[in-house]
Amino acid sequence: MDISEFFLPESVIAQKKISSKKRALEQLSELLVFASPELTQAEVFEGLIGRERLGSTGLGHGAAIPHGRLKGVEKPVCAFLQLQQGVDFDAVDNQSVDLICALLVPEESTSEHLALLSMLAEIFGDEAFCEQLRAADDDASLYQLLTQWQSSLGSTQQARPCA
Repeated sequence: MDISEFFLPESVIAQKKISSKKRALEQLSELLVFASPELTQAEVFEGLIGRERLGSTGLGHGAAIPHGRLKGVEKPVCAFLQLQQGVDFDAVDNQSVDLICALLVPEESTSEHLALLSMLAEIFGDEAFCEQLRAADDDASLYQLLTQWQSSLGSTQQARPCA
């Protein structure tokens, strides 16, 4: 699976100033509509916030993957925010989150949803890669980093969580 299939350049934002989890989810909803114009920002937001009510998608170590399966989504799509300062995301480690990748998949795509979540968890489990993401200072650099990511699990290095 190639991560570049799921991002549009317009859906990747660097150095965003956001003050809360709710505002981050609103911004991500706006970005996801670029890739899923058949949906409204309100539908996407309700899907993401509904999933958050079940439990936080904050992975820990400064990363979160809000996600959902929605009726009307034609293909999996992602949006990414790199925040200037972390926000409280109710993460498992109680640390603030500054790297947020949202994922939407079609309602019937259970196995694809799990495969994509696994891949995103691998990405954000790579400490060195997360540091590169945090160091990117513009949208284009961030988009390039995300879309050129390659799994390192085949190597002898073991992924470490973002710190």
